[in-house]
Amino acid sequence: ITPSLEEMSFVASEMQREGWTIPLLIGGATTSKVHTAVKIEPHYSHPVIHVLDASRAVGVAATLLSDGLKEAFVAETRAEYEQVRVARAARQKEIKRQTLGQARANKPKISWEGLTPPTPSFDGVRVFDDFPLGELVPRIDWTPFFQTWELAGSYPAILKDPVVGEAARSLWDDAQEMLRRIVDEQWLTARAVVGFFRANSDGAEDIHLRGADGKPLATVHTIRQQMVKPDGRANFALADFVAPAGSGLTDWLGAFVVTTGIGLDVKVTEFETANDDYSSIMVKALADRLAEAFAERLHESVRREHWGYAPNEHLDNHAIIREQYQGIRPAPGYPACPDHTEKRTLFELLDAERKVGVRLTESFAMLPASAVSGFYFWHPDSQYFGVGKIERDQVEAYATRKGMDLATAERWLSPILNYDRG
Repeated sequence: ITPSLEEMSFVASEMQREGWTIPLLIGGATTSKVHTAVKIEPHYSHPVIHVLDASRAVGVAATLLSDGLKEAFVAETRAEYEQVRVARAARQKEIKRQTLGQARANKPKISWEGLTPPTPSFDGVRVFDDFPLGELVPRIDWTPFFQTWELAGSYPAILKDPVVGEAARSLWDDAQEMLRRIVDEQWLTARAVVGFFRANSDGAEDIHLRGADGKPLATVHTIRQQMVKPDGRANFALADFVAPAGSGLTDWLGAFVVTTGIGLDVKVTEFETANDDYSSIMVKALADRLAEAFAERLHESVRREHWGYAPNEHLDNHAIIREQYQGIRPAPGYPACPDHTEKRTLFELLDAERKVGVRLTESFAMLPASAVSGFYFWHPDSQYFGVGKIERDQVEAYATRKGMDLATAERWLSPILNYDRG
């Protein structure tokens, strides 16, 4: 999703370069009027309109096609977007900023003295093939399922909601019936690959991985929060949760890729051939929920067995959904690890395409789409956080660490840049 924001700006500039004149409508869950005004409209001299919801696109298109309404509508929109840009520029000047060095000086004070990092039950990579789908059903988080169908509310309360309850119950009944068939008739196959690797941080933002022979395997590049924090709160990076090389400890980092999308294309094609769009959407939504459930179920096994740092953990599904356990499993592209390109390192370490049939597109989306990937951190102080906006000095340092040119790094990190690219 996030790479598409940068791609929208590129498409607008390409439309300008090729001499297009038709209006450009921008929409989707991650877009906004501010993003459209600041990042997209300046690249295209013809109308650029942010449409809040797809249902409103018809009205916007009708206005743009109207000889009597178009001119005033376009002028009003352009004036509004200019005001948005001016207001944003004023806010940017008021933002308190700090250097990467200052953010590093404010890193969390995690003590490694007296700690012995737990050793996983296996070294390297292990495949979990044809995992029982029935074990995943109890781990499903149903709230995002209803959000897929644009029904607002949390499960199970949504089933009794006075506004959307009737629609939610009907959807729930259909989902349970299809889910039963998915499991009983084995429509889908669940596969996973998990790896554990010796690891130490460099004391800053990089995590260096080694093989059993001590030779370097790879480097995981993390990003540090750089906003000015009040009340003495720390500026986190994921590397903080791995023992630094100077500690003398051998720590570990876990990695995983799971999918429940094997076989999904067959069922989707079957439903679409029968013009059954409802069932096509339903099976994709359930496959996505099963993939997330698989990630949770596997993480539970890692904590209790495969890494075994929480062997006595006993949590119900509600507590697991609320992440009331030790350790985290952040995913590249998400708030704590916003660079999608780190998936390349993860997939190469696990040989994920060959072992479980999940591949990366050129924009680092996973196929099948019903897949989840990420890293495992065990430390009791590890926690989820959002990197937020970062400054040019960190982007320059990050590009150097990764061996990227600055423009490429800025492209992949564009959603979190706290400055306008030149």
